[in-house]
Order: sequence, then structure tokens, then C-alpha cells
Amino acid sequence: MRKTESQKIALCGVLGALSVVMMLLGAALQIGTYAAPMLASFLLIPVLEEYGARYALLLYGTAAVLGLLLVPETELALFYALVVGYYPVLRRALWKLKPAALRWTVKLVVFNAATVIVYGLLFALLGPVVLQELTAEGPGILALLLALGNLSFFLCDRALGAVTVYYRRVLRRRVRRFF
Repeated sequence: MRKTESQKIALCGVLGALSVVMMLLGAALQIGTYAAPMLASFLLIPVLEEYGARYALLLYGTAAVLGLLLVPETELALFYALVVGYYPVLRRALWKLKPAALRWTVKLVVFNAATVIVYGLLFALLGPVVLQELTAEGPGILALLLALGNLSFFLCDRALGAVTVYYRRVLRRRVRRFF
């Protein structure tokens, strides 16, 4: 069945609103600085699967801008906008890279570079308070945080793959009924 533009826009609108709500909940709970943006990025899966990368990137851009405008926690909004929001689309594009070691190297380089950019922007926006907070416990804690961030990214990637398979096998029929 051919989908009309209004059906595509409706699905993108609903999922965009849910993405922003998820980021707002992460900010309100004060424990979702990294988990909420990762979960919000999972909402790109139906759009990516049904309508392609163009609509998924449009959804990402809209949710990123709304997140930056509405979410009170700057770190959370920047993490979505610059690190994980676009990742489902990038993951699909990188799937063509062979061997898997090269694919993972590119994924980790992109993740770490984007994370450094986020904290560079936070430092530029909020000043030395961010640097003092990050270095308060010494350089060892920064290395530990970076290692845990990479582990979280790895787990997010694996979960994204599992959720994509679940969407294809179970949820696709339900979404297609409404959109």
C-alpha cells in the first residue's frame, strides 16, 4: 500500500514528539543524561524502516532542534543532537563496510569525536565549571568515564540491532495499519 505524504508526516510528528518527551523525562529524572537520548534515537527505527533515511534524518533534525530549545539539560540535548540522534541512520549506512573491525573502528571514532565535541561545546557555553567538574576526581576518572561511555555505546548498538529486528518481525504490521 502506497503511503501518502500526510501519513508519513503524521508518523514523524508522533515519533518526534515522543523523542522530545523522552528527553524531557530524562532531564526531569536527573538519571537519563545518556540513556534518554539513546532511547529517543530508537524512535527513528520505524521511520527509517518504512520511509528511508531522508525521513529519518528529517525526524532526527526536528527532534534535535526541539530538544535544544525545550530540554532544560543542555548536556542531554547536545548528546542527542551530536552523538546518538542520527546514529540509527549512520549505523545502517555503515553496515556495508567490511570487515566488521573496520566498521566498529569507524563507529567508535565517530562516537568519541562527537562526545569530545559535546564537551567542548559545554566548556565553551558554560565555562570552566564543566572542566572543574570533569577533572575534580583526577584524570583517572576521565579515562573510566570514556571507557564506560564506549561500553554504553556498544550496548546501545547491540540493542538498536535487536530492536530493529523486533520491529521488522513484530511491530511493522501494527505500525503499517495506522500509518
